[in-house]
Amino acid sequence: MPSTRGARTLVAFIGAMTILLAGCGVQTSNGNNGPAAPSTSAAPTQSQEPAAPVPAGFETYYEQEVNWSKCGGGAFSCAQVEAPIDWSDPHSNPTKIAVMMYKARGGNPMGTLLINPGGPGGSGIDLVGYAPSIFGSDLLENYNILGFDPRGVGQSDPVKCLDAEAMDRYLAASFPEVTEETLPVMQKMSDEFAQACKQNSSEVLGHVDTQSAARDMDLLRAVVGDSKFNYLGFSYGTQLGATYAGIFPNNVGRMVLDGAIDLRLTQFEQSKQQAVGFENAFRAFLTDCLAGSQCPVTGTVDDAAKQVQSFLTELATNPLPTQDNGRVLTQSLAFYGLAQPLYAQPLWPMLKDGLTQAMVHRDGTALLALSDSYFNRSADGTYADNQTEAFTAINCLDSRGDSDFASMQQEANEIAQAAPTMGQFFAFGEVGCKNWPFEQVKQDFDLSAKGAPPIMVIGTTNDPATPYSWAQGLADQLDSGFLVTHVGEGHTAYGMGSTCIMDTVDEYFVHGTVPSTDPQCS
Repeated sequence: MPSTRGARTLVAFIGAMTILLAGCGVQTSNGNNGPAAPSTSAAPTQSQEPAAPVPAGFETYYEQEVNWSKCGGGAFSCAQVEAPIDWSDPHSNPTKIAVMMYKARGGNPMGTLLINPGGPGGSGIDLVGYAPSIFGSDLLENYNILGFDPRGVGQSDPVKCLDAEAMDRYLAASFPEVTEETLPVMQKMSDEFAQACKQNSSEVLGHVDTQSAARDMDLLRAVVGDSKFNYLGFSYGTQLGATYAGIFPNNVGRMVLDGAIDLRLTQFEQSKQQAVGFENAFRAFLTDCLAGSQCPVTGTVDDAAKQVQSFLTELATNPLPTQDNGRVLTQSLAFYGLAQPLYAQPLWPMLKDGLTQAMVHRDGTALLALSDSYFNRSADGTYADNQTEAFTAINCLDSRGDSDFASMQQEANEIAQAAPTMGQFFAFGEVGCKNWPFEQVKQDFDLSAKGAPPIMVIGTTNDPATPYSWAQGLADQLDSGFLVTHVGEGHTAYGMGSTCIMDTVDEYFVHGTVPSTDPQCS
């Protein structure tokens, strides 16, 4: 089930980006790809201010020497930075934070821009490798781009839970209906997953929460020599960035939060609204499909949605065969196969082909491949990263809802009513964290980040994973937040083909330019 606290970004980020770049022609100056950025007002340029104060007791970490080495074919530099496992205890054991930097092309950088692709559990090291192709030229000219794997993720002392075969079974599990009889089976699976994480991970497992990762980011700011923290975060990365701003408002330099999460929402509110977001995106896909030829569904959009809903219901008890080594397409895997292409409109043809193969030809191979792409499952049956494990571990430390069956059932009914096709997959998520082996971390920061300079919040009007209302909410929540709207489809906006968004973001980072009005980019 998708998480409700921290919307997962597109796991097949690199594949999607390749398609987007080919199909949309990302540009770095005004062209015919949307309106130009509107008139703006310039904020004061950044200056080299005195270094921010170091948290008491952690001076050794903040003053460490970092050993950089060439990597990524020589165009990048990589290193490992030591951070305390427990930021409340300077004497706790250290953990390693893996980082990768792309140097500013201009040779005289304004500073370093830290980036995060989302998740939780996404690799910033993977993302920085693609920054030279998808970020604007002005940004690349003036900033070093620093990617990092947050604690518990990828190369940074990763959370480890299940082997590949067990993960296959875990992700494929489907339940025709959640009842008081089937709930214990779901709970047992979740508890076994949690215990496997505890058994196979290091002690960092109890400290992979977002607040600890935000404190790691301030450490990274210090070790690269910046007095101010500059940041570009996508999806869950907006939660991470907003958390940083709440803890260290006076350290914020320039910050862009793209595909935003409203931290004020309850877990149920996030579940329901995210379900509606995917429902709306799926209906937009169906509208496009029905307007073309050879669409596997027929009639009105409502008719087509019901046909897909019936197909998903059938899969709960009758999985489809595939051509992938005897694997079958279960209801759960089919959902992720549907959801994955909804993150980016250029992927819609893949969804159309997958549904055609499954609903018309009764072959689940294509939808299974899309699901595998979502989870970064390789053709040889291994998983290329640990995002699924880290995703759960981080979310369970950050937030937990009411796991009482009656409460979950009532919420499930509300979600299903609001999102008839997609809603069932956003219910009962509380089961996953009910018996997590570590306590939830208490929120210890100011949601408004009072005192921070202007923070840009970007929202896409039909974003399935982080609904537009969340961006509106985060911009309102942050004392200095201002909204930039991308009118369109898909999850996140920067680097996705809109010249208007590219120019607005780059002008802000390079010149401190804040739009006088919301540019309403397309």
